[in-house]
Amino acid sequence: MLIKKIGRISLKIIISFLLVVIIIVAGMFVTNKILNRLDDKKITDYGQKISVDDKKINVSIHGNGQETIVLLPGFGTAAPALDFTPLVNELKAYYKVVVVEPLGYGLSDLPTSERSTKNIVSEIHETLQKLDITSYTLMGHSIAGIYGLDYSRTYPDEVTAFVGIDTSFPTQSVDPFPASSYKLLRDLGVFRLLLKPDSLMAPDVDSRTKKQIRLISLKNTMNAAILSEGEQMEANFNAAKNMNFPKELPVLFFLAEASIKDTEGWEPKHEEQIKGLNYGKVEIFKGEHYLHYTKSKEMVKSYRDFIKNAPSTK
Repeated sequence: MLIKKIGRISLKIIISFLLVVIIIVAGMFVTNKILNRLDDKKITDYGQKISVDDKKINVSIHGNGQETIVLLPGFGTAAPALDFTPLVNELKAYYKVVVVEPLGYGLSDLPTSERSTKNIVSEIHETLQKLDITSYTLMGHSIAGIYGLDYSRTYPDEVTAFVGIDTSFPTQSVDPFPASSYKLLRDLGVFRLLLKPDSLMAPDVDSRTKKQIRLISLKNTMNAAILSEGEQMEANFNAAKNMNFPKELPVLFFLAEASIKDTEGWEPKHEEQIKGLNYGKVEIFKGEHYLHYTKSKEMVKSYRDFIKNAPSTK
């Protein structure tokens, strides 16, 4: 009898504990939903919306130069148009600068199609076509090295040069992407706890812009588009393994010393990518992966020198 009584008490304790856990989890979920709606109302609109496949892609355009540079973000960059602020500020004095926020990024809509390289590249291209932009340098950060590689091969008559800011290369290792775990953390508001103002990864911008970056990060971090892109990442890298940039395309890579130190083969693999090209260069900067936060001025100067000395540009 005593054993049965102890067993019943233990069962009640376990059930009570589980109920408490369920209540806490449900509370976190509901609270996060409410806070997300409140935060969305605080986001200030920017850029212009371009319709692509019944979705709106947000584009931010700066400068009036005769030559155009199209900026593409790295994986998961919540607010590309704001994240690129230091680089845009340096470029816009010389060029027309177009920051494209792919579907699921910045103030663009969420997509309904999977985030394959083919779909992402096609959507970006259609956006530029609707803006009547048909000749441009592609300048991208991180995973944009994979998309830019495919893009420059698909639309060689439009891309005049490619500039990679510490960009990914096709044969680098890709870690498994735990999409379901990230979704759970997002739904429970864990990322909200992590995205404190003092720990936010952002460029050196004014406090208002930093606040907007945080609000948009809360909206976009591990949303459905980013989760899909993460799940497609291995396939997207594999699809690019046998790709090379067009021989005639000027290609410039800016690499971060930190990435060279942390990632095996980072420098030689980029050197390998420009072998066989008519005109290519790898330049190394002291800094972290987000070079455009700290080295925008130096990168723009290097790009201007590089493109000025190119044997031929379209």
